Amino acid sequence: MALLGAFFFGFVPMFLFAAFVNWLDRYEKEPKLLLGAAFVWGVVIAGGGAYILNTAFGIGIYVLTGSAGAADFSTTSIAAPIIEEALKGLAVLVVFLMFRNEFDSVLDGIVYGAITAMGFAAIENVLYIYRNGFQEGGWEGFWALVFIRVVLVGWMHPFFTAFTGIGLAVARISRNVLVKIIAVPAGYTVAVLTHSFHNTFSSVIGGGGGFILGLIADYIGYAFMLGFIIWMIVHERNILKRQLIEEVNSGAISRSQYNTAVSFFQTGAHLSALTSGTFRSTKRFYQVLGELAHKKEQLQKHGEERGNTQIVEKLRAEMLQLAPAAKT
Repeated sequence: MALLGAFFFGFVPMFLFAAFVNWLDRYEKEPKLLLGAAFVWGVVIAGGGAYILNTAFGIGIYVLTGSAGAADFSTTSIAAPIIEEALKGLAVLVVFLMFRNEFDSVLDGIVYGAITAMGFAAIENVLYIYRNGFQEGGWEGFWALVFIRVVLVGWMHPFFTAFTGIGLAVARISRNVLVKIIAVPAGYTVAVLTHSFHNTFSSVIGGGGGFILGLIADYIGYAFMLGFIIWMIVHERNILKRQLIEEVNSGAISRSQYNTAVSFFQTGAHLSALTSGTFRSTKRFYQVLGELAHKKEQLQKHGEERGNTQIVEKLRAEMLQLAPAAKT
């Protein structure tokens, strides 16, 4: 029963967190298959690989030093941040390299990084809740670890790995060669340092006071990240405003469709489509508008790249096909 409970509280909250992150990506949703693959990577590759490598590193340090304290500190504060952020970041790198056309903005980098990290957090939470919680402290320990791992520090891994995603996204969209070279290692370095700071801070200070101060530091970081995400959402909205006005002027879409497309909330259009039986086509229409705006922006900034003109024309053709039935 306790093991099943650990799996439930390990995975279900992370599924909900992932849904929230996907919801924040307002204007150009990522393919669900890619997001699912990123989550599974976090569980299997990052989670499994980190467990093996962290354990091997800890054993190696203990053999060399004979000190359990040295092994624990070295693994927690040095090895784990480097290994875990590398394994999580690899998933984002795969998307960056193999599905470049889906990597359109800084927000995309955050989304892929966070979703991968949620898969990692899910399997790690199972281990902590069952082993450190139930096996060491019974049901009282179980519920204590659920509260700590899910409620108090549930966002820590997405926060760390988001920086790797940001670095890759900046490299993707920047036209400055120096920025492209620096952005990826810089993003990964910040991910490792924030992870190491989190792991080290409370243990160095010690006790409940250290834990509370560590939480305060974490939540300050979360607040800055949320502010940055909101800023990026506004930036994406401005891309849609700028790139879709041409479609209005040409008569391809109506002004009301344009206003709905650039709105942060499209609830009214989706509810209207739901009652009229056009929900799927309406939803797809606004997804196409988001993709079209981003591809037009890429075409202007990066040129042809990987067939941007052809992609733009394909999206525009689909937009024209869907527009007559799309609700506003």
